[in-house]
Amino acid sequence: MSNARSSPRWFVSGDVDGFLGLGLDNLIQILLIVGLCRGVLGYPDALVFGTILPATGISLLLGNGAYALQAYRLGQREQRGDRTALPYGINTVSLFAYIFLVMLPVKLAALAQGLDAEQAIQLSWQAGLMACLGSGLLEACGAFCVNQLRRWLPRAALLSTLAGIALGYIALGFLLRTYAQPVVGLAVLAVILVTYYGKARLPIPGGLLAVIVGTALAWGTGLIQSNAELWARESAQIGWRLPQLQLQALWDARNQLMPWLGVIVPMGLFNVLGSLQNIESAEAAGDRYPVRSSLLINGAGTLLAAGLGSCFPTTIYIGHPGWKGMGARIGYSWLNGLVMAAGCLLGLFGVIGQLVPIEAGMAIVLYIGLVITAQAFQATPAAHAPAVALGLMPGLAGWGALLIKAGLRAGGAGTPQTPFAPALLANLQQADVWASGAFALEQGQILTAMLLAAMVVYVIEQRFRAAALTALIAAVASWFGVMHGWQFSQADTNLQLGWGAGASWAQGYLLMALVFALAAWRKGPTSSSG
Repeated sequence: MSNARSSPRWFVSGDVDGFLGLGLDNLIQILLIVGLCRGVLGYPDALVFGTILPATGISLLLGNGAYALQAYRLGQREQRGDRTALPYGINTVSLFAYIFLVMLPVKLAALAQGLDAEQAIQLSWQAGLMACLGSGLLEACGAFCVNQLRRWLPRAALLSTLAGIALGYIALGFLLRTYAQPVVGLAVLAVILVTYYGKARLPIPGGLLAVIVGTALAWGTGLIQSNAELWARESAQIGWRLPQLQLQALWDARNQLMPWLGVIVPMGLFNVLGSLQNIESAEAAGDRYPVRSSLLINGAGTLLAAGLGSCFPTTIYIGHPGWKGMGARIGYSWLNGLVMAAGCLLGLFGVIGQLVPIEAGMAIVLYIGLVITAQAFQATPAAHAPAVALGLMPGLAGWGALLIKAGLRAGGAGTPQTPFAPALLANLQQADVWASGAFALEQGQILTAMLLAAMVVYVIEQRFRAAALTALIAAVASWFGVMHGWQFSQADTNLQLGWGAGASWAQGYLLMALVFALAAWRKGPTSSSG
């Protein structure tokens, strides 16, 4: 490289392309936060624009700044001007997981218990804060024991767990939205496919072109219409807002940690190992970064987000070699943090969301779901494909459970006069819809997927003792209701924690452990102990 032996620079021309790509990715995530918090969770604008987004902006600013500074200092030490900072932003999968698997269930359960909307929203937000805090703690602690985690967790178990969430909550959800708005959705999808899979050379980054095409089509087809009242609402959000420490809210949410460990722990583990893989990807591209400090920066960014009021973890992004290949170095990182933070602190994303609708960028999110799902098969041994396939299913079942309950509520169930009740299960079962199984898989679905996939990996490798131990872990988690234990509320199904809450599933896992133990005994002492 011609500039390998030179001093690093805070900004080079290639940083423009890098910023457009990374900034667009973060823009889509922030627009999703605004859309989902308003539309799915029903959060008021004061909470979204006054607390959540400012906290998100600060975490992006300091995290991107820290990675830029890290790259600059290493470049100075090595006299290298070609170092590319680690890409960093909002964790897409955690965003969807925490909204649909933690925050929405908490809100619906609170409403079913008779709390008013304001109280339900407060509890939902606090649960999201605690989930984000737990993820940050795991990310920070994982910096000191990441190698042990890597040896313990089969890659198929981790990636298939993530892929199930990505396929259900991200890819399929946005595929339905694509076909609901086919003129915009399919055109944008074609641009994304040609750019990212077809490797077509375009004058501007493919993601940016997709958003421009989607926005033009959305306005041209009337999908977006100028509305004075709506513009007034979004314009009213513009203004300088600094986040505040939310220590009291976190303290009030302390009881929300245990019920959601089945989501928080697997997501935290994935974030740690996923970040490690991205650091290794950067090393393969020629930029070696210290693992511990890189992971600590990531964990600190997530902890900062939770402490200031954001429910959404941050992460080291995949794609470092791509940014490096387009000439991005250090400037794209700090510029991304600065621009995203300014937009969050100034309340600009409501107006931006009116100019750039979700439909214009939803193919990018669909693409992310495809990449994550494909990676689960591509980055694992071919022999482990059955484990990956099984690991996909709990996430799909959980997404299906959401659709079943939404359909029941749309049909008039879930009211005080006709609350959810066991009779609904019998009616669905007559149509060969086993809703009780979907509801059981919905609770602790991430942990379920990880343990099931791990069992299959161990069985394929004939490590039957390890499979038996994994089944015993599943039995214990089920017995206490961390997995599978569920109960009806007025208009939802909720996690049921407690002694014996998931007894029948615990018994099933105990029988699985017995079968695996017998297989180990039958195989004899030559079996790998795992």
